[in-house]
Amino acid sequence: MPSATWQLHKNMKLYLQNFCLYCVLFFCSTTISAQSDTTKILFVGNSFTYFYNLPQVVAAMGKTQDVALYTRQSTVGGSNLEQHWKGEKGTKTREMLEAQDWDYVVFNNHSRSAIDTPESFMEYGKKFVDEVRKRGAEPVFMMTWGYKSNPLMQPEITRMYQKLCTATKSDYVPCGPLFATARKWRPDLNLFDDDKHPSSNGTYLLGLSFFKYFTNKSTQDIPKRLTTLDINGEKLYLIFMNQIDADFLQQLVDEFEFK
Repeated sequence: MPSATWQLHKNMKLYLQNFCLYCVLFFCSTTISAQSDTTKILFVGNSFTYFYNLPQVVAAMGKTQDVALYTRQSTVGGSNLEQHWKGEKGTKTREMLEAQDWDYVVFNNHSRSAIDTPESFMEYGKKFVDEVRKRGAEPVFMMTWGYKSNPLMQPEITRMYQKLCTATKSDYVPCGPLFATARKWRPDLNLFDDDKHPSSNGTYLLGLSFFKYFTNKSTQDIPKRLTTLDINGEKLYLIFMNQIDADFLQQLVDEFEFK
């Protein structure tokens, strides 16, 4: 007959095995739940997207509001969607679409493509919409803005993005109209780094716009300073905003009518 000590040892071993199994199952279920709660977003475009690290800004905004937005980018300066489709200028967009499952893919065509090459704008916009939906993700277009020196570009840019989105039953984020409205009400607020690229103020506005689109939440609690972590796990500052300017841009985005 087994001794009491042996039986106690056996019971303790059984308890530890069951406890370890419980921990593994709990960890797995928590990980799966966390993954399912994460929105995975690929940004495709050019310098209009990567100036001041827009994808990282969007993710950082989400983190401040306890919303998991996983963002990556396929961006090459001066590139258009035809070049992304054909893998030109070092673009790797189609490879990135194959390599991972995405919830959304945000497309930013060249800033003048809607005006200068409307046929290509429509053709490759449609090609990417079909490609993305075939992979179970949803395409979203980043409606770009007129240059600082030529705000009259905006109506045609808006018209072409609306035409493309109507034809493909896709959404767009109205970045260009938001820029135009901000310039109207606050001409003193500089949204441009040069004649066309967004400043840190402009990128903060863009980040708010995408946060609003992906979460449908108010932006009013997003802080004026946004951070991420570098490869060493140390804090890396992305955006510094004046509180008055941050408040204005948050109110603008929250009150703006999105599609």
